[in-house]
Amino acid sequence: MYELGDLVQMKKPHACQTNRFEIIRLGADIKIKCMGCGHIVMIPRNNFSKKFKKVLLTSKEVDTSKEEHYLIINK
Repeated sequence: MYELGDLVQMKKPHACQTNRFEIIRLGADIKIKCMGCGHIVMIPRNNFSKKFKKVLLTSKEVDTSKEEHYLIINK
């Protein structure tokens, strides 16, 4: 469904009006980063599942040169 480094869309936008988030941590809690302002939010997994809408880009498809706040993860 979603993996580390994916860009996802949530049902509601962030306060900066951007609706693109990068998944930067997976576990019992999921940490996401707003791609508009770089703000990091930690959400419990069950709440994330309710607020999650769809995967926009997988980690392999992301063009890091065009994404200002994307965290490059060494795999």
